[in-house]
Order: sequence, then C-alpha cells, then structure tokens
Amino acid sequence: MSILKYATHTTRRSMPAMGLLAGAMMCAVGTAQAQDLPSSMMWSAYDVGSSGYAEASAIADAFGREFGTRVRIQPSGSAIGRLQPLVNGRTDYAFLATEAFFASEGVYDFADRSWGPQDLRALGGRPASGGLATAADANIRQVSDVKGKRVAYVAGNPSVNVKLDAMLAFAGLTREDVDAITFPTYAAAMSSLTEGRTDATFTVTTPGLMYELAESPRGIHWVEIPQDDVDGWENMDQVAPIFSPYEETVGAGLSEENPVSMVAYRYPMVVTRSDLGDDEAYAFIKSLDEAYDLYKDATAVMDRWEIDQFGAPPLDVPFHDGAIRYLEEKGIWTEEHQAWNDKRKDRLEALIIAWEDAMEEGGELSDSEFADIWEEHRSNALINFN
Repeated sequence: MSILKYATHTTRRSMPAMGLLAGAMMCAVGTAQAQDLPSSMMWSAYDVGSSGYAEASAIADAFGREFGTRVRIQPSGSAIGRLQPLVNGRTDYAFLATEAFFASEGVYDFADRSWGPQDLRALGGRPASGGLATAADANIRQVSDVKGKRVAYVAGNPSVNVKLDAMLAFAGLTREDVDAITFPTYAAAMSSLTEGRTDATFTVTTPGLMYELAESPRGIHWVEIPQDDVDGWENMDQVAPIFSPYEETVGAGLSEENPVSMVAYRYPMVVTRSDLGDDEAYAFIKSLDEAYDLYKDATAVMDRWEIDQFGAPPLDVPFHDGAIRYLEEKGIWTEEHQAWNDKRKDRLEALIIAWEDAMEEGGELSDSEFADIWEEHRSNALINFN
C-alpha cells in the first residue's frame, strides 16, 4: 500500500469572507476553459462553521474568480440533509464524509426503506488522518492491547464508531472484546480519557481535548497501525474499506521527530450520482485542479486538495468515470487504482441487487422484520468481498 504523507501548514490563513453565495463573480474568464462549467451550480456540504463548509466555500470562491461560475452552497448538519438534495437532483455535487460510505452500503440512516444503497460516485477526496488515541498510562502499545480496556464510543455518531470498530478489527477484536462505554456527545467521549473514565477511542489528532490529554497526568499515546501488517489491513477493510496508511506528524503528542503510522480517510469528498455525465465530472475535477493555486492556502489543510492526493483511492465510493478520464490524462490513475475501483463498484452493485431482493421479500413487513431481512441479504451479498 502506498503511504500518504502530507506537508501541513503550521499557520492558518484567513479565507475570503463569503456567505451562502460563494465568491464575488468576475466578468473575465481565467486561463482555464470556463465553458466546461455551467454558469451556476449548487453544492451541499456540512454546516456553516465546519471544515467541510469552509473548504467548499474556498473552492466555490476560486471557481467564481477563475471561471465566472456562481456557486450556492446548501449547508446541513445531518447526513440525510446533505444527501437528499443530491439524490433528488437538486444538487449535482456534495462535500461529504463517511455518510457517503453509509449511503452506498445502505446502513444506519440509509437502511430505511425510503433509502437503501445509493449508486454514488466520487470525483476524489481530501485525505484526513486519524487513529487510536489512548491514555499513556493505560499501557496500550499495540492494537491487541486494547482487549479488555475501556473504549469510548459516541451515541448517534456512526462515523466515529465505525472507524473505532475498524481499529479493533485490525487486531481481530470486536466490541465484545472491550469494555465499550457510550457517551452522549463527541466532546464527552473525548474528554473521558483525561477524566480517567476510559482508556482509548478513535479521533483525529488536533482536537483541543487531545492536547488536554497530552498535558494531563495520564499523557497521550497514539497506537501504531503498522503499514506492512497485511492481515490487519484486510481485517480492517472488512469493516470499513475506506482507509489507507498514513504517517502523521501534526497533532497532540506528535511532531516531525515523533511521527506515528495511522490511517487516512477522506473528508471532505466530492460526491455525485452515477448518472452524472462523464463530461460534467471531467470538467469539475479539471477545474478543481486548475484553480488549485487560488484556494490552496485558504485553510491549514487545503494543500491536501492537490490532485495527486485528492485523486487516489481508497475512499468511500467508486470514482466516477469522468474523473478517472482526467486522472488518467494526468498520469495519476494506475492499474492498482482501477482494480480497487472495479472491486468497489462490484460491491456496490451487489448491494443494490440485494436491496431489491430484500424489498421484494419484506416490503410489507414491519420495520424491525424488514431490518432483519435486509441484514441477512446484505451479509450474504458481501461474502464475496471480504
């Protein structure tokens, strides 16, 4: 597996102020081909104040300045709120996180009979890092050491919880092998380590609560996820096939001199429907690439939108054919990438067929009865992909 290693800005630069209508439009068209993009677009994204919204806004501003394209961003604090406009065709692009995986798998909010597996495609995704954060005094030095320890989960937050389940799976463990403690909020779960109520959780490296843990009497320790542990990575892929190896140097207890091997996932990803035209997808990712210099300094992590990082799997859903065409032209797309994409598409197609069978069998049954039927069909469909 290739190692993703990023140079992160150490200072945050201010982004141009903007509202929902992103960017002041310039009449002149830049050097890229503005006719490849529509004159106006609507995107969905995370709520105002989130990093996903800030990054989408920076790109929207760049599209306005470079191509004269007006972008309206529709923010939402819920996964359904971000996906509904996309699948209904009110938006063609959504800046998403792990809910893209959940929607494609038909799980959590998307196991409802009104949803099921969604035929989504990605244009790419900005790498983000995360790992198994532990209190240093818990003496968890490898993933298997977490067995029997107190592990913090977050109620109603499948994005965090599935990543934590994947970390456990790396060592062949499940929630049954640990003392799983569920907290009502993300903040409560993260602070539970400092407070001595838990010993480990999954998180990104830069929240203030992790810096507090590092400065507390307990201290912080990030568990290594060895890049060469083939069995561990295969086990993790069975739970969430969205990770790649990553060496992090920025965050609580980390530095250039003290890096830790973690995982990379994608947030935000630019996601669309499978029926979006190839030329439209091609034009969008081409514009992202050509406008990069205009937005790369907008936030501390915008340099990770560089096309070599943005345009490589794995991520939560298959790449769109139009995006692949551009990545091939740039010399980024490899045979290994295509093999990953083919397998990911096969998995999604198998789940869509399994959903149709489940609906035919249990469409008139109660919600709980249907949930059991769908889980059985889904599990059978995934046997060939694990």
